[in-house]
Amino acid sequence: MKYDGHTHTEYCPHGTVEDTELLIQRAIQLGFTKYSITEHAPLPPAINKIAGGDSEMWTTASMALNDVDNYFKRMENLRKKYASEIVIHIGFELDYFPEFEDWTTDFLNEYGPLTDDGVLSVHFLPGQNGLRGIDYTFEEYRDGITIPSGSFKNAQTLYYERVLQSLQADLGKWKPTRLGHISLCQKFERFFEESTDYSPNTVALIDELLQQVKERNYRLDLNTAGFRKKGYTQSYPQPWILEKSHALGIPLIYGSDSHSIEDIGSDYGKVEHWLNK
Repeated sequence: MKYDGHTHTEYCPHGTVEDTELLIQRAIQLGFTKYSITEHAPLPPAINKIAGGDSEMWTTASMALNDVDNYFKRMENLRKKYASEIVIHIGFELDYFPEFEDWTTDFLNEYGPLTDDGVLSVHFLPGQNGLRGIDYTFEEYRDGITIPSGSFKNAQTLYYERVLQSLQADLGKWKPTRLGHISLCQKFERFFEESTDYSPNTVALIDELLQQVKERNYRLDLNTAGFRKKGYTQSYPQPWILEKSHALGIPLIYGSDSHSIEDIGSDYGKVEHWLNK
């Protein structure tokens, strides 16, 4: 089964999707038989109280809360329309914020029954003057997170601590059970002049994370968006993490992380051997 487990829609403010139907048609043309629509879930309304950095980063980070009902209506119609050609799942890419676990749980309790797939991700960390973005721009990550934390490696550790926290968090029965792009903190690694290798502390954190992923029967997003990033040009996560995941028997789910029609199916061939394992 050829499966794309991480895609976006016209409800994403930082994408260029005109109509999700065109993406589904493209996936069918490329031979995909299963397709998950995982739009960025709305951010907690109170996020502005602790948000730092560029305001545009926050206004474009996710779909609006008042779009959620229309999102499900539209995607459900597409699922029915193409049911004879491709299996479509609908859910969210959900951002984890420890400050808003109660709000997130309430949101999932309300909308989770409408979902049958999802991705749990970390895109923001505490930094200069509040929460800052990991993957928005190089300057945002450097000035907002790595410099205040003392080094790139310290920021690495903070990131994986937060990913582990997201895995352990009790967000109720509708919490996604797949972790998204778990090496996202490396997105701008080629732009830094300091060392961006993984520290021993971070490697130990990753080992603990993978062990708990296995124990909790979670899955990992094998995300090819990283190949499209000039500061990174490899998969999320990197091959050495994939090797460890494979050794533990953790399921890997291909994700194009499509924010445009050109992204559909991108770099599938580069990771197909991992999926076959």
